[in-house]
Amino acid sequence: MLKKVAIIGTVGIPAKYGGFETLTEYLTKHVGDRFDITVFCSSKTYKTKLKTHNNAKLKYLPLNANGVQSILYDIISIFKALFFADTLLILGVSGCIVLPFVKLISSKKTIVNIDGLEWKRAKWGKAAKWFLKYSEKVAVKYAHTVISDNKVIQDYVLKEYGVQSELIAYGADHCQHEILSKQVLSKYPFLNENYAFKVCRIEPENKLDVILKAFSEFPELNIVIVGNWGNSTYGIQLKQQFSTFPNIYLLNPIYNQIDLNQLRCNCLVYIHGHSAGGTNPSLVEAMFLGLPIIAYGVPYNRETTQHKAMFFHTSNELVKIITSLDEKDLKKVSEDMKDIANNNYIWEVIANKYALLF
Repeated sequence: MLKKVAIIGTVGIPAKYGGFETLTEYLTKHVGDRFDITVFCSSKTYKTKLKTHNNAKLKYLPLNANGVQSILYDIISIFKALFFADTLLILGVSGCIVLPFVKLISSKKTIVNIDGLEWKRAKWGKAAKWFLKYSEKVAVKYAHTVISDNKVIQDYVLKEYGVQSELIAYGADHCQHEILSKQVLSKYPFLNENYAFKVCRIEPENKLDVILKAFSEFPELNIVIVGNWGNSTYGIQLKQQFSTFPNIYLLNPIYNQIDLNQLRCNCLVYIHGHSAGGTNPSLVEAMFLGLPIIAYGVPYNRETTQHKAMFFHTSNELVKIITSLDEKDLKKVSEDMKDIANNNYIWEVIANKYALLF
């Protein structure tokens, strides 16, 4: 009889959104034959509703998995899971406010991946920040097992709550290196020259203002940034301010994954500006692809790259790094990133760590 596991807190699978979805995709792929897994999915996102994927059963809820609705989405998923699952894997803390009640009525095992201190993000107002911090506190106190995806998060959980969490990062070996095709080069002719690259959500935490200011002052190297520029005042203002510079190319989201991968794989250097969160999926993917990385110098990024990437905090620091880039340094950073990823960010290894907890 296989143990029954419910995975809660993602948009769903097949993965087409973000880090938790990719985690769920490869968890089910690697251990779906060893457990009876059910994944809760948002019917708002999946118009075609598969019944199974990667040996996992899919259950749909008519709510959004992100934003304010995510709280209700996660809570309903938790209570539905209690009827059939032995273990609940909860990704994120927004629905964990009900865990004290769950512990009163059930002895089912709860495992919570608390993600990257979501309450610190600037996009949330005071009330949302308070709620997310409180949910994090409840999650750590009442879950049977807490997962941190980065040593810095693990240290924080121990210091803040006195709880020793399990350290499990993300995998990246789903990424494949691709050469630039004639079609992509004809669509984006600026890729014929050396370029720096970044793909991300256009949010203040990703330090786009710092990065764009640096490249506006260093016209010798192109930068290509792909993101949702039209989704916020921050993004709209940045695009208006910097899109006139001849070496700055601000592209809207590219949904063709092969095209996007070609842009990413063939850059001279990858810029990672994320300042919030733990182990960021886009960073470990760039590492697995062996890209030379210049990262924002917060402890999360230093830990993920084992302090072997290049780091900046200010536009001036970034300008100094890009002006002094040479082939030997780029090759060394590239090799270091690939070695670290091969040793730490492989999905089969990550999935087996979760399997031990299940």
